[in-house]
Amino acid sequence: MGIRTAGVIGAGTIGRGVAQSFAQAGFDVVLIDIAQAQIDSALAQIARDLPMQAMLRARPLAESVDTVLARISTCTELTAVRESDFVVENITENWALKRTVYQQIDALCRPGVIFGVNTSAVPITRVGGVTTRPSEVVGLHFMNPVPLKNTVEVVQGHFTSPHTLETALGLLAELGKEGIVVQDAPGFVTNRVLMLTINEAIFCIQDGVASAEQVDRMFRGCFGHKMGPLETGDLIGLDTILNSITVLYESYRDSKYRPAPLLAKMVDAGLLGRKSGRGFYAY
Repeated sequence: MGIRTAGVIGAGTIGRGVAQSFAQAGFDVVLIDIAQAQIDSALAQIARDLPMQAMLRARPLAESVDTVLARISTCTELTAVRESDFVVENITENWALKRTVYQQIDALCRPGVIFGVNTSAVPITRVGGVTTRPSEVVGLHFMNPVPLKNTVEVVQGHFTSPHTLETALGLLAELGKEGIVVQDAPGFVTNRVLMLTINEAIFCIQDGVASAEQVDRMFRGCFGHKMGPLETGDLIGLDTILNSITVLYESYRDSKYRPAPLLAKMVDAGLLGRKSGRGFYAY
């Protein structure tokens, strides 16, 4: 089955980036979110991001903004996923919500349609287990900002078939991205290491060892990182960091993944990072 239409569920920061990447690669996209305001915001942000990202890449847009946006249709109902040849889900890291979504789209989509789970922590095998197509469920962990990141963590669940992996890797190549295949374990590779690093950096702030600026300067200056762990946390969203580190803590039952109390306090205060205007830094 040829893939011509991508269903993208969730129009948040990552979801809109996935939708933009597919549309720029020439695919038709159905962008689905329960909130029309979120969809409208996503389309407006894509329109702003396209020329800005072209400048960052130092090459002109291959097509006009209007041409790319014309490939993206939208809907607030999951039933629109029926049109899709491939689905990428990008909703919040909440297993109860994800389970419901996958049970619904499993009934809506044609046999053979692959589900790409864009998660940083939820086991792919668990997702596949609530569908009737576990061999056609694969993890696709896109990074933010999606259009500017050339690498995707591809997660093979217990039942993920070689055909599903091959299809997913080929599709990513059409988007101009390299997929690196890892095995299914909570947090996979990227978040298992990154969330622990960010969480421990927050403990350093909480314990008065250093300021956020000092921590990030050391990671940039000593290790050559483009961003320090706290800048990265603000970019990802501190609520997402808290959700992810909590999943790791519950999955491994290892105290090294316990969430920093300061992290939970900041999330309670609505200091989520860039998306709220303030986290460890003001924006």
